[in-house]
Amino acid sequence: MSYLFLLGAIICEVIGSSLLKVTERFSKLIPTIGMLISYGAAFYLLALALHELPLGFSYAIWSGLGTALTAIVGVIIYKEIVNLTKILGLLLIIAGVVVLNIAI
Repeated sequence: MSYLFLLGAIICEVIGSSLLKVTERFSKLIPTIGMLISYGAAFYLLALALHELPLGFSYAIWSGLGTALTAIVGVIIYKEIVNLTKILGLLLIIAGVVVLNIAI
């Protein structure tokens, strides 16, 4: 169950981070509320996951996959430019997450 909480925390964090762009410096109420709810849910679910999972492992997975998925959302939804450096960086993040999973 803890892994599902961690997955939910990652998804909520990606949603919250993605909504930051459309809040327009917190001037748009609905996206700002959605961002706050998403981040609140992310931290709540991460806290539930930490009940059974190690802190270092959980935070590395949460932040690493959250960063990679948010970058992918930026490319798909916000049409951000993809280049070799970005792809390499994302692959390194994913490789780091895989190594952490193997180390458990």
